[in-house]
Amino acid sequence: MNYKTLTIDTSLPAKPRARVMIIYTGGTFGMVRDAEGVLQPFDFSLILEHLPALRNLFLQLTVIAFEEPIDSSDVEPPHWQSIGSIIEKHYDTQDGFVILHGTDTMAYTASALSFMLRGLAKPVVFTGAQLPISESRSDARENLITALEIASAFRDGKARVPEVTVFFDFELIRGCRSKKVESMHFDAFQSENYPPLARAGVTIDYNDTLIQPPGSGPLKVLRKFDQRIAILKLFPGMTEEMVASVLRAPGLKAVILETFGSGNAPTAPWFLRLLKAAIDRGLIILNISQCPGGRVVQGKYETSRGLVEAGVIGGADMTVEAAATKLMLLLGEFGVEEARVLISQPMAGEMTV
Repeated sequence: MNYKTLTIDTSLPAKPRARVMIIYTGGTFGMVRDAEGVLQPFDFSLILEHLPALRNLFLQLTVIAFEEPIDSSDVEPPHWQSIGSIIEKHYDTQDGFVILHGTDTMAYTASALSFMLRGLAKPVVFTGAQLPISESRSDARENLITALEIASAFRDGKARVPEVTVFFDFELIRGCRSKKVESMHFDAFQSENYPPLARAGVTIDYNDTLIQPPGSGPLKVLRKFDQRIAILKLFPGMTEEMVASVLRAPGLKAVILETFGSGNAPTAPWFLRLLKAAIDRGLIILNISQCPGGRVVQGKYETSRGLVEAGVIGGADMTVEAAATKLMLLLGEFGVEEARVLISQPMAGEMTV
């Protein structure tokens, strides 16, 4: 994958207070209208013209832009690997990273990076926009400026938020807890099962007790993904043939079962029989609730007791985005049997145990 690199020093003639890398992958954020009114990729060499307030941050910015911006609907694991490799290559020379990403799959990429970056001790802040930076009412300006402030924030000589996060509409949330919930309003992301790490108003108020401690030792990037997983969302009226077709897909290694409420599912004998047969064949089946808030508590009701007996693994309060990316990474790095054990253990604050 090819990149363009650009250095912008907003501190001259003074010394920069921090060095932050902006990784532009694509998305609505970096679009501007040409003379005919058609949206096209933004030239980051002109960013100070669009955002003169950046000069007040006194930062040395390095911008790495994908030569061909990616619509986030087209994002795949190789793109996650590329972002991880860029961070790894520049980790020692930068104080923090801001990743500009399309909103549709931002929660997936933020979750993936949360699990990939082992020993992370620097901020990696995802942000984007619902309106292009060229639009008069765009949210891009505030999102980028605040994301840069967070990525360059220190306390007692250490990074204030040394984890992967998403900043959007005045709130900073953990990356592997994020979920896109809006396409028409600026508050696009929520974290139903974990409070915001910070809120931006007149000042940025950090909730330090909720922030992950920095990693120790050198950064290690896990980058092997096995994409042979499926998501099966339960609904009233689903048929045995449909469920069987998913569970018997050739090469399948794991299934995320999106259940009702606190992890409940139909008690139909055919359904439980198919689940048990799939697990006996070696398939991992992970129970994640369809509800944005709450958690899976298998065995709480009669309608989830059969899942326990069949060998389904409870996913606690993980999001589907976190569950999918974590499963792919664990399968790729460690294989089925170890992934079966590790999937229910926290890696990056993605679940409450």
